[in-house]
This record gives sequence, structure tokens and C-alpha cells, in this order.
Amino acid sequence: MNKNTKVLLLAVITLIIAGIAIYPTAKKMLAGNNSHNGIGKDINDLTKRGSGRPLNVKAMIMRPTTLIDEVKASKALLIPDEEVELTFESPGKITEILFSEGSAVKKCELLAKINDKPLKAELQKLEAQIPLAEDRVFRQKSLLEKDAVSRETYEQVSTDLEKLKADIDLVKAQIAQTELRAPFDGMVGLRNVSEGAYASTTTIITKLTKTIPLKLEFYVPEKNAADVNPGKKITFRLPPDRKEYHATIYATDSRMDPNTISMKVRAIYPNTGGKLQPGRSADVTIQTNEIRNALAVPSEAVVKEMGRDVAYIYSGGKAQKTEIETGIRTESMLQALSGLSAGDTLLVSGVMQLRDGLPVEIGEIR
Repeated sequence: MNKNTKVLLLAVITLIIAGIAIYPTAKKMLAGNNSHNGIGKDINDLTKRGSGRPLNVKAMIMRPTTLIDEVKASKALLIPDEEVELTFESPGKITEILFSEGSAVKKCELLAKINDKPLKAELQKLEAQIPLAEDRVFRQKSLLEKDAVSRETYEQVSTDLEKLKADIDLVKAQIAQTELRAPFDGMVGLRNVSEGAYASTTTIITKLTKTIPLKLEFYVPEKNAADVNPGKKITFRLPPDRKEYHATIYATDSRMDPNTISMKVRAIYPNTGGKLQPGRSADVTIQTNEIRNALAVPSEAVVKEMGRDVAYIYSGGKAQKTEIETGIRTESMLQALSGLSAGDTLLVSGVMQLRDGLPVEIGEIR
């Protein structure tokens, strides 16, 4: 054996001895790192699970209950029962404004007036002619009865009297057009003119709003249109207030909105005392269906497998898979039409880890 071979052999022996010396330490470090990263724990858990350790889950006892199907409609709007912009029917100079801004007024109450002096003078002139015209008719009728005048003469004076009365009615109607009266009970808004201003037939004097009752306008999707009919009761809230108010649907639009494929619906709210104001947005809830003695399953307890709805029940310490047929769905629950029975213990947690026949233990039950 030459000198180089001896040196190489000595180096190999040294490396082997060093490896043997550091192996226990390296093994401990590796184990420590695995434990720190959770790898060791996962392996141990899997080992234990594989050896029969049951999965801890939550469960609920299936009991018949009342399941309510609802439709939610956001961005609903409270609108007045009636609202109109008040204008004069004829132009003229405003001589009187008789309402206070923001006050309540009654139907037919006089709110404002334009100059009517020329019309009143015309009316007075016409009314002064009535006694003479009536006297002519009386005399001509007496003469007609004695065959002293022709029927044509009598009919002429009668026509003159009727024409005079019609002219009087016309002037009275023109005088009425100089008066601005409330068409219904309500609240007047701010006025846009002052006394002395000239008002045309397009000049908006103020706005009149009827707030008792109020209307609620909202939209429902096409699929729920058949469930929304006049007479149906609904509830609504006015965010951020969580108080519930109750209204009644009174009308639906005659066609779908082509842009949103939804139907416009209106409900009526009594608004007793006028506490609510129009213009506020609301969240509407419509109860479309109520099923008594239904089996309601939490949505998180159901998983999809190959297009089927699957849930797990507790049976003999193990999870038992069952395929269910579902009915109506709410925000958090769905109706089980088949596959579950009253008294079954439904597993509601860890569903993604469950397998048919997997050992489980119930940590919490409701």
C-alpha cells in the first residue's frame, strides 16, 4: 500500500467517525424543527387518527320547526301618498300669500291669490243686467199667453237671459282661477315667490305633500314576482334604525323593468302621526312562504358531492353519510324533504373532514 492510498483511507475513516458522532444531535434538531413547524404534530395526529381516535364535532338534534322563506329588497324608497307642485291656472300679479312655509293645510284651503279686480268688475256688471233680462222674459211670456207676440220673440229674450247667466258663470270660473287652493290635506313646502311678483301658469308657488299615509316603492326579482300580490303584508326597516315597520302591498307594475328584469311594487304604510318622512331609504322583507313542521338544516352542514346534497348524521359513534333532497332555502337554513328524520343527530361542524364510517365524538350538541 503506497503513501497516497494510506492518506485517503485515513480521511474516509475520519468522516465516518464524525458522522456517527453528530447523528444523535442532528436527529434531535430535526425533530425539534418538525415539531416547531407543526409537521410532527400533524404526523402524530394522523397516526393517532388512523389508529381510531375519533374526530371531535358539533351536532344538533333534528326537530320539526316552522321555516319561513323570505325575499329581501334593499334600496326601497318611502314616497308621499300624494305630491304636487302648485301653480296658478291663469297669469297675474300675486296679491296675497296666505300660507306659512312648512305648515299643514286642509283640502280647499286658500293658499294664495292673484289680482282679480277686473274680473270682479265684469261680474258685477253682468249681475246687474239679470233683473232686467228676467223682467223681459216675464213680460214676453205673458204676451205670448195672450197671443200678443210670436213664440220666436219670447224664445229670443229667454235665450238672452240664459246667455247672460252663462257669461256670469264664465267670469266666476275665471275668478276661481285667480285663487290657489290646496287640492288635498298635506304639508306645504317652501314658497318660491313673494307678494307683488308676476306669476305665469308655469310659476311654481310651492309644493304640497301628503305624508299620511306614505307609500313604499321597491323592486322584486322576476322569480319572486308571482309571490308578491296586493294585500300581502311586508316589514321594513330604516337603517341604521333596527325597528320594524309593517306595510301592505297595494299594487304591482303591469310589466317587468327591462333593464333589471324585476317588478316595481308599491306598499302603503299608515304613518300615523306623520312620524316618518318621505325620501328615506328602507330595507324590505317579504315573507313568501311558511312551512310548518319542516326539518331545517343549517347550510354549513350540507356539502355538494357529484351534484348531490350530502349531510352526515351520528350513528353508533361514527359519521353516516346521507343524501338529502332540499326544498326552500333561507339565508342560513334549508329544508330537508328527504334523507333526514326527526330525532336524527346531524353533524354540523367539521363537515369537510367527515367521511362515511369515520369515528366521531360529539363535543357540543344543540
